Amino acid sequence: MEFVLAALVGYLLGSIPAALLVGRAHGVDLRAVGDRNPGAWNALEHLGARRAWPAFVGDGLKGTLAGGAGWLLGDLAGGSGGGLESAGLVGAYVGVAGAMVGHAFPVFARFRGGKSVMTFAGGAFALCLPAAAIALAACVAIAVVARSFGLGARVAVFGFPALQLAFEPVDAVIATGGLMCLIGARFLLGRVGAQAG
Repeated sequence: MEFVLAALVGYLLGSIPAALLVGRAHGVDLRAVGDRNPGAWNALEHLGARRAWPAFVGDGLKGTLAGGAGWLLGDLAGGSGGGLESAGLVGAYVGVAGAMVGHAFPVFARFRGGKSVMTFAGGAFALCLPAAAIALAACVAIAVVARSFGLGARVAVFGFPALQLAFEPVDAVIATGGLMCLIGARFLLGRVGAQAG
C-alpha cells in the first residue's frame, strides 16, 4: 500500500505543469512554440535563461519531492539493507517514476506533458545525493568551460548512473536505467506523434 501511495503522490507532483505555468506567466504557450514540449528546455529556448530558471527548478523539484516522499513511505513499509533491499530506496524509485509519468502525462494539463528529463534530474538527488551533487558540479563546470549548458546537462544526466556505481550497488543503477528508459520512451512517443501530425 505504501508503494502505491508513493506512486500516486509522485504522479500528482509530476502532473504540476511548472514550465507551462512559467511560460503562461510570460505570455507564451509552450505547447504552441518550438518543439511544443511543455518542459524546461522549451522554456529556456523561448523565454531565455533569466525567465526560464523557475521552470527548471519547478520540474526538478517535482522529482526531488516525489523521491523524498517515496523514501519516507517506503521506510514505513519496512525492510532494510543495501541497494534495492532498502524499502526506502525502492519507495524513492517508485515516487520518482510516478513523477516522471506525471510530468509526461499530467492530469492537470490534459495529459500533454514533457519528456521528464528535468524531473529525473531532480529525482536523482533523492536516489543518490552524492552522485547527483557530483553530476551537478560537472554540469556547471562544463557549461562554464564549453559555454554550453545543454552539453553540461547531457553529460550530467548520462553520467549519473556511472557516478552512482561508486555509491550504490548495481541493482540500484539498473533501476536508474529503468527510469532513463521512461525518458527514451517519451522521446519515441513524441516523434511518433509528430510524424502522425
